Amino acid sequence: MADTSTVDPSAGPPEQPADDEVAHRVPLWRRAFDTLKVPTLAIFSALVIGGLVIMFTDEDVLWAWARFFNDPMRALSRSWETVWDAYSALFRGAVGSPAAISETLLKATPLILGGLAVAFAFKAALFNIGANGQMIMGAVFATWVGFTVDVPGPLAILLAMLAGVLGGAIWGGIAGTLKATTGAHEVITTIMLNFIATFFLAYVLTTSTYLPGNANNPISKRMLEQTRLPRFIDGERVDFGIFIALAAAVFVWWLLERSTFGFQVKAVGMNPNAARYAGMKVALITALTMAIAGGLAGLGGATIVIGPTGVLTAGVIGTLGFDSIAVALLGRSNPVGVVAAGLLFGGLNAGAVQMQVETQIPVDIVIVIQALIILFVAAPALVRAIYRIKADDAAEPAFTSSWGGS
Repeated sequence: MADTSTVDPSAGPPEQPADDEVAHRVPLWRRAFDTLKVPTLAIFSALVIGGLVIMFTDEDVLWAWARFFNDPMRALSRSWETVWDAYSALFRGAVGSPAAISETLLKATPLILGGLAVAFAFKAALFNIGANGQMIMGAVFATWVGFTVDVPGPLAILLAMLAGVLGGAIWGGIAGTLKATTGAHEVITTIMLNFIATFFLAYVLTTSTYLPGNANNPISKRMLEQTRLPRFIDGERVDFGIFIALAAAVFVWWLLERSTFGFQVKAVGMNPNAARYAGMKVALITALTMAIAGGLAGLGGATIVIGPTGVLTAGVIGTLGFDSIAVALLGRSNPVGVVAAGLLFGGLNAGAVQMQVETQIPVDIVIVIQALIILFVAAPALVRAIYRIKADDAAEPAFTSSWGGS
């Protein structure tokens, strides 16, 4: 018979461990697996469907499948060879040589910084669609410093980067201030600010301040040589911008996980009413969050003009700001994940050129693959349904209150 002499009936049921205590008991590898399984399967699914697109846009493969019942092995083997050749060339163009790695890192730099800008805003339940405009303003500000301020190299680079941060922070801060003071939705305001930034860039490239003398093309004056980011691999284009991006990721991680302001940002993102009741200045935090996010994007724009291009053009940013949204989604708003996602997208963009050269498959297939990755990452329930994975709410963060949140 069990000994119950030491049991105190008035003590009640034993105390249950807290949720965070239980989480810490889970092995690190298991937590990493739970976090990465859906993004990994999303990438795999996108590559599979991308492979099907490659197969059925190839004339030889279509010809082989039209005669499938006469020679089924030819259709299967031709399909496999086409997809294998395409993805092999894509891989070699991304990481197959020092030159390929250089291009991957170069293309990943602004994507990482832009992804951090979007991810940081996500933490406060803000959907920053304006990374493209913030990058443009960062590039405009950094370019002016780059051809105007003639000081020693390290200081010139620092001033150009700070100017880029300032330009992006102003642009992000406008949207944040409107959200905080009037309640204007940040999606609408940032989209509008993207258009304003685009036309502002077109305007400054018609002014004598930016254009060199007797210029007929909308290309700015060249940056002073001491303002350009130095390269660290002889003969390759990659520069120290990648280290700036990595340092920014560490800064964002520290800000979110080790600072009081980061705690307040996440508290506002989870429940602004509770945060306000706790004494937090929600309006100020909202405005500052968007300003910091804009500064990160502006730094991304600055690394382009003081890095590989050296000049400001109308298409200098392209769609990098919008690609950054995909990077933030794939990275699940985590700085480490954003770095990994930025490197992946940088590799896809770099490898696409090699794939087209070797297999004549257009680079647009990479855009299709990126879009499919976004689709699967944005719909984790679809991935879980396809692969019959049990839902894990703790591993599926809600990005903003309008993105899967309550």
